[in-house]
Amino acid sequence: MLTVLILRNKFCFVLLFTLFCFSAANAQDILKAYVDTAFKNNIVLQQKNVSLEKAQYALKTAKGLFLPTVALQGAYQTADGGRNIPLPLGDLMNPVYSTLNQITGSTNFPMLENQTINFLPKNFHDAKLRTTVPIINTDIIYNKRIAQQQVVLKEYEVQIYKRDLVKEIKTAYYNYLNALAAVDIYKSGLQLAKEGLRVNEKLLENGKGLPAYVLRSQSEVENANATLLDAQQKVDNARLYFNFLLNRNPNDLILSDTNDQTELAKVEGLLAGLNMTNQREELKVLGQVEGINKNVQKMNSQFAVPKLGAFLDVGTQSEGFHFNANTRYYMLGLQLEIPIFSGNRNSNKLKESNLDLRNAELNSNLVAQQLSLSAKVSQNNLRSAYQTYQSSQKQFEAAATYLRLIERGYLAGANSFVETIDARNQYTSSKILVNINLYKVLTAMANMERETASYVIQ
Repeated sequence: MLTVLILRNKFCFVLLFTLFCFSAANAQDILKAYVDTAFKNNIVLQQKNVSLEKAQYALKTAKGLFLPTVALQGAYQTADGGRNIPLPLGDLMNPVYSTLNQITGSTNFPMLENQTINFLPKNFHDAKLRTTVPIINTDIIYNKRIAQQQVVLKEYEVQIYKRDLVKEIKTAYYNYLNALAAVDIYKSGLQLAKEGLRVNEKLLENGKGLPAYVLRSQSEVENANATLLDAQQKVDNARLYFNFLLNRNPNDLILSDTNDQTELAKVEGLLAGLNMTNQREELKVLGQVEGINKNVQKMNSQFAVPKLGAFLDVGTQSEGFHFNANTRYYMLGLQLEIPIFSGNRNSNKLKESNLDLRNAELNSNLVAQQLSLSAKVSQNNLRSAYQTYQSSQKQFEAAATYLRLIERGYLAGANSFVETIDARNQYTSSKILVNINLYKVLTAMANMERETASYVIQ
């Protein structure tokens, strides 16, 4: 029999422990599911992803500048008038041809007419395929590097917004739970007020109460009703904002299965030490900005490097739209550009890029200090919120004990009705305060999680 009791107790302990773990895990799974939903649906995050995709296409464009460019080019021209070049072929050659015909006794040498050649083309076309390829061009090399860094920069910006979104979702979720708990507390307060009204009505019926007490109890019931309606409105507003972050229907139901004590158990560990990390996305962004400015500086410093390119033309040109072996042609060549003087624009641009790089380095140092300060402040805020929560718990315990004693004393005639109202208000206020401070702690934890970048983003 003793063995059976021991086995039963062990089974009950394992069952309760399993249920507790499942409840805590389920609560975290629900919140994580909401975060994943926001990652898919949030409109601002979608805009960030669009910017990232644009940067990726810009990188592909920069890579494409290394490849040959092929284009079909065509031109048609016709004109009349203008300057002419006279060619007196007849005057020059006809005497010679006439003499030759007399000597040979033949007509093998015909007479020629004088010619006139116009400078302007008439009914002339030129159609060709032009292929160009860069050989030496430092600008496109650095533009590709900058485009690659821009892609990484946009990726970090997406990560930063995701962390901000996680914080906003958790804060909105805790605000919703806080509002729900407040509704339950005010409902409990309304029940206490109604019970006070019932007791005073009974006492009045039995000749032991006063009409003023009944009127005051009715006023307390109406006040509790008004407070409850206001709390329910806050629940609706919290639900609207939470669903807005997830880009869902405003009236969608929010699951509220949570285990606050499990979350509170993490506070001591967070307060024990501050886990500072140098892998913050904000610092990585600034590192990328520095890298971009360095490449811009290097690109501007290469202004004296010549640019060399090659081209190949394959086409046809003629008058009268003829196409034959005499009209077809090809042309192969190189193009070289060596800068000599540009009004000091290149040197001024280099100095400007040097200042941009210096400013980026200073900004990195400043932001690193700001992030360190924000993390320490968030830890202090969490410590303050947790201590306030613990203090409000003790205050609530005292208010609950005080209410029980006053209610007993009122029924026994030892305490006045005003004292019961005061005790009831203290009880409700302290219970609300515990609830508010609880979610202040959870919100402070979400804020510290953001400031230390400890949330794992897949």
